[in-house]
Amino acid sequence: MANTHGSYQIKSEVVNRAKPIMLGVAVLGWVGAIIAYFSNHDQFFSAYLFGYYYWLSLSIGATFFVMIQRQTQAEWSVVVRRLAETVMTHFWVLVPLFVPILFGLHSLYEWTHTEVVAKDKLLSGKSGYLNVTFFTIRVVVFLAIWCFLSWKLYSYSVRQDTNGDPKETKRAAWLSAPGIPLLIISASFASIDLLMSLQPHWYSTMWGVYIFAGGGVSFIALLILIAVWLRSNGILDEVITVEHYHDLGKLMFAFNVFWAYVAFSQYFLIWYANMPEETSFFVNRKVGSWLGVSLLLAIGHFIGPFIILLARGTKRHPVFLPVMAAWMLFIHAVDHFWIIMPVRNPNGVAWGQIWMNIATWAAIGGTCGFFFLTRLSKHSLVPVQDPFLEESLEFENA
Repeated sequence: MANTHGSYQIKSEVVNRAKPIMLGVAVLGWVGAIIAYFSNHDQFFSAYLFGYYYWLSLSIGATFFVMIQRQTQAEWSVVVRRLAETVMTHFWVLVPLFVPILFGLHSLYEWTHTEVVAKDKLLSGKSGYLNVTFFTIRVVVFLAIWCFLSWKLYSYSVRQDTNGDPKETKRAAWLSAPGIPLLIISASFASIDLLMSLQPHWYSTMWGVYIFAGGGVSFIALLILIAVWLRSNGILDEVITVEHYHDLGKLMFAFNVFWAYVAFSQYFLIWYANMPEETSFFVNRKVGSWLGVSLLLAIGHFIGPFIILLARGTKRHPVFLPVMAAWMLFIHAVDHFWIIMPVRNPNGVAWGQIWMNIATWAAIGGTCGFFFLTRLSKHSLVPVQDPFLEESLEFENA
């Protein structure tokens, strides 16, 4: 093997320089979130849900990426898989961070108001599913599933670093076989519970896939930026090569096309059927300044990235690719903002309250980032005993 175990370790000075930044972002975010809570109680909970689900979707995307690589026994991705595995473990942080949402259920969800449900025939019919007790049980089960999958997959990987047992690779593949459908189903139901039930009179059979696809493309974008950040600090710069960036760019492009396909299909089918109980979601997002956000999503989440990432050179370019990755993370935030905030502000974007969304996003993201750096420094950045590592180091696109 061309590299030693030590050459795959992150430099302590890099971690010591980055952790205070993440901690500072988290502290400022939590201070802002506390101010937001006392400033506007209801608006805060919508903003908190926005920040929480944004980072949750990235961890779901990371878990899906890891399991797909494990199940297919992909060789090219071995050198970036440990980074994905570390992002995947953010579920352990997101479990306690879910508690504020439980306290905000009454502010967020119409179906928690018993007096409203009693007068609404449709909500009364859904009350067997949409009730606080069953909702809480479901979310706890979802988080338990995700924590279990991420913990087992991560433990198989880091344990192999020391014991070198090839059976760890097989165990990860065996777990991924049932784990992939389990993740997709649980993530789909979670998106219905946490996001779609914000408008309980509306429904879409494509909602789970839409949210899942957005998390997938955004995680690939995050993975690209993490690799670029390491490279800028002289870490793994000869391990994660332009060939790996090329494949990550192709994945980001493919996931984004899939997201756009699902988004358009959902819109087209609802528009064509023209049923009031289905069209309400999109009608509400054509009101006032929400129309501009809708157009930004159509252009910025699909048309622009499609044109730019279609070229082979863009996916291999050291500047264009990370710029597009950063843009995809931004537009993913716009997507979640567009999903959640019109329920609270139906007449248009509340520009004066966007700082609440930024605060909660930074609070949760900074916390996850600090945890990511802490865990990243505990183990090798590359699974050094993986049986496919040599092939990954020598990988070239055809």
